[in-house]
Amino acid sequence: MAITRDLMIGGKDVPATSGRTAEDLDPYTGEVYATVAAAGREDVRRAVDAADAAFEEWAALAPFARRAIFFKAAELLEGRGDQVADIMAREAGGTRPWAYFNVALAANILREAAAAITAPRGEVLGTQKEGALSLAIREPLGVVAAFAPWNAPVILGVRAVAAPLAAGNTVVVKPSEDAPIACGLLVADVFREAGLPDGVLNVVTNAPEDAAEIAEALISDERVRAVNFTGSTGVGRIIGEHAARHLKPAVLELGGKNAVIVLADADVDYAVDAVTFSVFMNAGQICMSGDRILVHESLAEEFARKFTAKVATLQAGDPNHPHTVVGPLVSADAAQRIATLVKDAVAKGATVLTGGGQPEGAVHPATVLTDVPKDADLYYQESFGPLCVLQTFTADGEAVALANDTDNGLSCGIITENATHGLAVARRIRTGIVHVNDQSVADEPMAPFGGVKASGYGRFGGRWGIEAFSNTRWVTIATQQAHFPF
Repeated sequence: MAITRDLMIGGKDVPATSGRTAEDLDPYTGEVYATVAAAGREDVRRAVDAADAAFEEWAALAPFARRAIFFKAAELLEGRGDQVADIMAREAGGTRPWAYFNVALAANILREAAAAITAPRGEVLGTQKEGALSLAIREPLGVVAAFAPWNAPVILGVRAVAAPLAAGNTVVVKPSEDAPIACGLLVADVFREAGLPDGVLNVVTNAPEDAAEIAEALISDERVRAVNFTGSTGVGRIIGEHAARHLKPAVLELGGKNAVIVLADADVDYAVDAVTFSVFMNAGQICMSGDRILVHESLAEEFARKFTAKVATLQAGDPNHPHTVVGPLVSADAAQRIATLVKDAVAKGATVLTGGGQPEGAVHPATVLTDVPKDADLYYQESFGPLCVLQTFTADGEAVALANDTDNGLSCGIITENATHGLAVARRIRTGIVHVNDQSVADEPMAPFGGVKASGYGRFGGRWGIEAFSNTRWVTIATQQAHFPF
């Protein structure tokens, strides 16, 4: 029997004003997993009303009291591993190891945010005015509009709200239509159980056809003072335009066309293992996934042989099966999009080394291509699925040029046994993140996470997340009476 969930507004579960609902489908079986309330503009307004009403009290709450809520939420979330695994499998096709990783990292994001609440947030400034104290103070913005994606739903659902809340803001989150429970309602449930005051975190779910209207209504509300979006570059451009039109700061973490570079001094067996993880973890549905594998020509034959052999063994299918590595994509349409990219590339001269063919529902086999020409759609388009392209290079400069030949700039991995060599190459790569002697997929809650170019702007993580969702205010105190010229 399908789960039924309402909106969460002002700490209460309430239906949409219109009474409308939307279906949340299991990508593997195609069955209805849940029915959620389908919000309209009036529901967005109700959610912002609640967040705005709760802001002053939440911002004034003692730091240790706020911090205690975050620590409690982390503890509660860690205890829900099995529940999260069930939800992620049914909503987004996530395998169980991926779900447990989501829980562990999300809990640590909450702990890092808790630590930030009581960390110093201001400076004493030098001043030329005699008898004055000059301060730079960080203060919360107000109501933050947050958009949480489906692909790493618990990690990114928590990340969407943790730093804004820790900085003293209140939040209205619009979770993805493909995982409204895992990346929205579940997170709010945990915070509510942890003692978060009513109205501080509100969730508005919606029907897919209403997504653009709901986003515009949320961003345009004059009480919303900042925007937080993680998702595709295409949608991110629209969100960024809305925010700019209303003169609101935004943090945008968007798509990637990430490269993993295997230098001539790499350990091939290690490189094969690292690249396989980078490309196929969560069926390639991670913004940092390795789309392009650039291998020095001296290692190309050995790497290609060992890599394709390993990839061919990866089990695809039921996300609940303990041996499944490549679970279903988020929908059958997403799997068909991957098949279309492969077909287009092959028609233009690419070679399939392993995988390919037609998907079975939302399941597409792990696929590796080579000799993909520049006029193929896949050359510049983010695959966001279990698909990568092998390319060779002869010198570092060529590898750098290939890695930078993209509008995106999120992450990069450089495999080498010589850290000095790797760092020299890393300094020439135009991405927000780079990992030497590692692959492209990594996240830590204290690190500045984000991209450049079409991969977005702003940073999550550590003090950078707090800075993104707070204002710096200049305050002076005159310790003696000043003298004025008139």
